[in-house]
Amino acid sequence: MPFAKAVSAKSNDFDKDGNEIHTDFLKMMKIVKDAGYKGYVGIEYEGSEISEADGIKATKILLDKIATMI
Repeated sequence: MPFAKAVSAKSNDFDKDGNEIHTDFLKMMKIVKDAGYKGYVGIEYEGSEISEADGIKATKILLDKIATMI
C-alpha cells in the first residue's frame, strides 16, 4: 500500500444487504485508509446478476456505507 498510485474496488455479487459476497470490503477499505491512501477509488463491476450501471451504483453505495464505519 505505501507505493499504491491507485485503488480499485472490484465487485461481482451482492447479498440482500448490499454487501459484496466475495470480498470483505470493510477489511479492504480499512487497510487502504490505515495506509494513508487519499486518492480516488475506482469502481469495477464484473458481475452478471445486475446491469453494469446498477453494479457500479451498488458498489458506490457500499463504499459510502463503509466510509461512515471506518
